[in-house]
Amino acid sequence: MSNKPPPPRPAPRLYLATPDVDDPAALVAELPGLLASADVAAVLLRLKETDQRTMISRIKALAPPVQKAGAALLIDGHAELVARGGADGAHLTGLAALEEAAPSLKPDRIAGVGGLTTRHDSMSAGEMGADYLLFGEPDEKGQRPSSQAIAERLDWWAELFEPPCVGFATSLEEAYDFAASGADFVLVGELIWADPRGPKAALIEVDAAIKKAYATASQNPAGQEHG
Repeated sequence: MSNKPPPPRPAPRLYLATPDVDDPAALVAELPGLLASADVAAVLLRLKETDQRTMISRIKALAPPVQKAGAALLIDGHAELVARGGADGAHLTGLAALEEAAPSLKPDRIAGVGGLTTRHDSMSAGEMGADYLLFGEPDEKGQRPSSQAIAERLDWWAELFEPPCVGFATSLEEAYDFAASGADFVLVGELIWADPRGPKAALIEVDAAIKKAYATASQNPAGQEHG
């Protein structure tokens, strides 16, 4: 029995971060086609700061097209607006934010967390019941770890812990590497929206890259290389 291989992990899926949303109309129109074009598990809504009523109305406008596509809508911060806007959860930055928001989100809604700079913080977030951990996002100064360091953190987490891990990818190569390293989800944002071919072409390309990485890693699990 001890030689029985572990069950294969599911293929990684995309997690799409929006630009900062002020007027949601264009995104409401674009999202159905975009989400139909690739395997997107969730959308991270980044809201432009304004009064709560306006932000709630933006969430309410964007929740239906996301949820109809079978994806979850998470709000970047603002856990207090999740239920009122009809979203599925919140993405929080740091352990303190997770600790503060978890009681209002759990168990019915998703509480994801990033901003975890050490392995100890990552393990603490897992113990606190985070629904996923994000590795590789830029800090307040716009700095982030090297691609190799992010891949190594994903590999470490995926091998030892149960909650899903997410790799923040800023290039097609990173999306491939992070999927090969054990990421359950690959978060993409600017990489998609800034593509001169348009977001749909970019999203389809990244989706294909993470599926290819998963297939390659599955065929050769012992020989995964990073960076």
